[in-house]
Amino acid sequence: MDVKKVLFISQEIAPYVPERRLSQIGRILPQGVKEQGIEERTFMPKYGMIAERSNQLHEMIRLSGMNVIIDDTDHPLIIKVATLQQAHFQVYFIYNEDYFASSRIDELEMNCSPEDNDERSMFFVRAVIESIRKMRWIPDIIQCTGWISALAPVYIRTLYGDDPSFRDAKIVTALFNEQIAGPLDARLAEKMHMDGIPKNALKPINGKELDYESLMAYSLKYADAVIECEEGVSEKVLEAAGTLPRLQFIGDDDASKVRDFYASL
Repeated sequence: MDVKKVLFISQEIAPYVPERRLSQIGRILPQGVKEQGIEERTFMPKYGMIAERSNQLHEMIRLSGMNVIIDDTDHPLIIKVATLQQAHFQVYFIYNEDYFASSRIDELEMNCSPEDNDERSMFFVRAVIESIRKMRWIPDIIQCTGWISALAPVYIRTLYGDDPSFRDAKIVTALFNEQIAGPLDARLAEKMHMDGIPKNALKPINGKELDYESLMAYSLKYADAVIECEEGVSEKVLEAAGTLPRLQFIGDDDASKVRDFYASL
């Protein structure tokens, strides 16, 4: 497979948020593929802790202005962009004041208001997908990093399965030793069905409060490959990955390994 374009749907990217393995990978992978001549688009949430002035964020007027309907309620989408100078790539920030703080806070919203995490994930994923469609940009690889992106494979393979922007893309999920601050709302499947996800695709999660392991196990049903990014990934998650092609990217941050892995798909 000749990989020319990679879409990164990332939960965290250092140094916009505190550095840990997940946010390091959020920076390493886009930077690595860009340095090897691959075109990328990178998205993450615009958390309240991200200072707009010092990070030089500015609004993308041509992409902002859409409404994303979640649980029968309209949520305006604002997209901002900044250049990560150290890594020489742009980051598109997904923002909505219902799910992300409008003023500075010291903790990620997923941790301080976990009761909204199901809708927060839905909004983020839908916003990225609709933005890519509006850009008319067709990725070869879609890299999902962090649990907030876990619903992306489900939406892409069901609701957007015939969309030319995503039809031929391979979906790669990064695996971490991660947890969610509290289970996702048991109405998640109901809300996703209101979005247009067919009921048969929602049977495994219908009426359930999902923790990290069950969310990732559900998401991996729609992925094409996985990258194991740190030690300590849950055995249940690794078991759910089954026979999917797998790359171990633990401690050795040679992005050419990832490029070759993408190409093998």
